[in-house]
Amino acid sequence: MDQTDRYAIELRGIDKRFGEVYANKQIDLQVRKGSIHGIVGENGAGKSTLMSIIYGFYHADKGEMLIDGKPFKPHGSQDAIAAGVGMVHQHFMLVNNFTVLENVILGAENGWHLGKSLAAAEKLLGELARDYGLEVPLHEKVEDLPVGLQQRVEILKALYRGARILILDEPTGVLTPQEADHLFEVLKKLRDQGATIILITHKLREILAITDQVSIMRRGEMVAHVATKDTDKEQLAELMVGRKVRLKVDKGAAQPGEAKLKVEGLSYFDDAKVERVKSVSFEVRAGEVVGIAGVSGNGQSELLSLLGGILKPSKGSFTLHGSSAVHLVDHDQPASPEMVRNFGLGHIPEDRHKMGLINRFEAKEAFILGYHQRAQYNKGMLQDKAAIRQDCQEKMDKWDVRPPHPEHKTANFSGGNQQKLVIAREVEQNPDVLLVGQPTRGVDIGAIEYIHQQIIAMRDKGKAVLLVSVELDEIMSLSDRILVIADGRIVGELDGAKADERTIGLMMANIVPDEVAASQSQGATS
Repeated sequence: MDQTDRYAIELRGIDKRFGEVYANKQIDLQVRKGSIHGIVGENGAGKSTLMSIIYGFYHADKGEMLIDGKPFKPHGSQDAIAAGVGMVHQHFMLVNNFTVLENVILGAENGWHLGKSLAAAEKLLGELARDYGLEVPLHEKVEDLPVGLQQRVEILKALYRGARILILDEPTGVLTPQEADHLFEVLKKLRDQGATIILITHKLREILAITDQVSIMRRGEMVAHVATKDTDKEQLAELMVGRKVRLKVDKGAAQPGEAKLKVEGLSYFDDAKVERVKSVSFEVRAGEVVGIAGVSGNGQSELLSLLGGILKPSKGSFTLHGSSAVHLVDHDQPASPEMVRNFGLGHIPEDRHKMGLINRFEAKEAFILGYHQRAQYNKGMLQDKAAIRQDCQEKMDKWDVRPPHPEHKTANFSGGNQQKLVIAREVEQNPDVLLVGQPTRGVDIGAIEYIHQQIIAMRDKGKAVLLVSVELDEIMSLSDRILVIADGRIVGELDGAKADERTIGLMMANIVPDEVAASQSQGATS
């Protein structure tokens, strides 16, 4: 066999620039057939750009590509699909009001008779679903499916089109741990039946759990290729960042003070009259991080939106104890996002695209979003554009946002750098209470370290921090107290220093272990 036939994909000297941004620099890569090959790197390292070149979205300025040992120069994604390459993007490419079946065949209809196309597709998809554990309700609309099933639809789309090489870009960024585990089982089945998988991720646990080989990128360059069995988290993190990285959060004991946020019997009914938040009560004190753990979709998103002034409480109330006044919010006295910001609350939303940024804005505009009326950004009746630009530049340098250009469009930053913009904007306003939703979703290991440090720094400055995350490691590392939410209710509270993954996992499934129930009962009677 020719040496090149060992590789499903081979890249030689790939170069790509976007103006002054040098995204890919002389990239060499060899991906063995029938393997799972991981590619890791910080946000902005050039991973997604490189995969987009393979998939035909971008054209390389220099270099060559081979698939199965043959020259490959796609002019678009259709050429890549024809060559057996499929891609599942970080942000799904689905039509929400189409059914699963309609989404799968869209653009791949077999002739003019749609009914025949749908019938043939349904038969083939049934076989694929059974073979790989990708069962989905084919006649349901995509908008009615949870994100884990939507991702299965994307994979089925690629397989339906005959993909032998499957590229997944940050595939677990929106999945629960259980959904991620199922995805890994699917990928292993695909590999064992001869498919080649390229996995783009920043999560080192996933790389070590599922890949055969891993390549590391840093600032647009490929810096190392290693067999997964010969490496570990510490080495991969150092190669990604270019320095040693602390993988554990370094923090002292909390020194909690007075309650800054008090929530009492808070409930919320959605437009369909379904109760999403059910009589929730808790408090967050100055100088502590309170984490809320739960499987995605159990009311934590609605809870954050209530506290952030986005949703109106149906019942109950919450009170913000600011530095100068106390502010009560309930059904009869609702708040707006602007009002709660003025009360001293900062909000890092769970979804940076829907609620944190406006993609067509420049970074300097995004950085003052919601705070644009404050005196520091205005000069009389007009905005002080020089002050806005200078402030943005300083914060981009401090938070290592790449590229550090205030005029760069928000849409053109990588996901992790978009997240840094949002977090920096809220933290740098120095709020009394900070709501933090999924702070490291889609963020690389170096940025995670820095974001975690900043959250603890806020705590140590006497701020009250409420953290919502589906990452149990993150909740356990950062939280001084952990509240577990299931089906819209707080089902228990744990000491962050003593909590373990098994106990939290059981409570997330609405099963309260005997020892936790006993401690809660003692707390109630003491």
